[in-house]
Amino acid sequence: MFRKIVTFVIVVPLAVVIIAFAVANRELVTVSFDPFTNVNPAYAATLPLFILIFVLVILGVIVGGIAAWLGQAHWRRAARQGDAENRLLRQELGALRNRFAADAPPAPPATTYFDPASPPAIAPPRP
Repeated sequence: MFRKIVTFVIVVPLAVVIIAFAVANRELVTVSFDPFTNVNPAYAATLPLFILIFVLVILGVIVGGIAAWLGQAHWRRAARQGDAENRLLRQELGALRNRFAADAPPAPPATTYFDPASPPAIAPPRP
């Protein structure tokens, strides 16, 4: 329940801000991908400014995620190597346990704490 409330408190104001931004930036802009001429560009797109900004933000998030993923390659490699070493050591431990379990003498029989045939450990009080 608390999670839903927090999500509502964060998502609703964020949605209002995004909608207000989109309404305020509806004017059309021309994006030219030809750096040599402005008169007759090889490729140009005319679209609302808010769409351009949203697309650039999404591309920035994707590029940043890829950069972070590539930057963490060292840690993923170390985790894979540690996992492989852990698996190998567990196999070795299992083999050693099986080997020593076969060589170990049998466990002594269980003893009882009360034997009716033995004398009491504490002497009865004298009259």
